[in-house]
Amino acid sequence: MQVRLNGELRDIPDGLTVAGLLAHLGVKAPRVAVEVNEAVVTKDRYEAHRIGPGDSVEIVAFVGGG
Repeated sequence: MQVRLNGELRDIPDGLTVAGLLAHLGVKAPRVAVEVNEAVVTKDRYEAHRIGPGDSVEIVAFVGGG
């Protein structure tokens, strides 16, 4: 199915949750924030929140500084 991922149309497997999408992309979940259709998905909802066709997903990675 197609979704808009960080502004770019991408094909991903059907039925993924936010956690599944992060795993599919190889993204480490502890250091990211995720929005689906402009609504923040909290980490405790990653396993339950399903991504649907046409959804707009933004994944923002936090970079530590020092």
